[in-house]
Amino acid sequence: MHVDGSCHCGAIRFEAEIDPKRVGACHCSDCQTFSGSAFRTGVLVAGDDFRLLEGTPAIYEKTAESGRVRHLAFCAHCGTHVYGTTPGAGPTFYSVRVGTLAQRAELPPVAQLWCRSSLPWLWDLADVRRIETQ
Repeated sequence: MHVDGSCHCGAIRFEAEIDPKRVGACHCSDCQTFSGSAFRTGVLVAGDDFRLLEGTPAIYEKTAESGRVRHLAFCAHCGTHVYGTTPGAGPTFYSVRVGTLAQRAELPPVAQLWCRSSLPWLWDLADVRRIETQ
């Protein structure tokens, strides 16, 4: 599936070829912190299938619980997280943040990761009052 996306301010734009069966929601505490929410949704993309069209993301280097180093790419202007990747030798893969994609409504997660860290109230949202606009 061809997708395109950008950061909130549009300084970073990209496109990719993705497999919708590779969309996952991550509940780890790092993803909660970086997203400012209960979880973060990403789609795994092979390096050759990801193309940066405009802008140069800033990189934050973090060490995962496994000890692996991850590069988290974000817009230095608006702060939108765009993708994460593992630096160094070997094949490149990007975990593109689904919220930055124009096609995000078409990409529901097919798996959830790090559920041991999920917030306990998350599973009860279906019963919470819904307001369509502010």
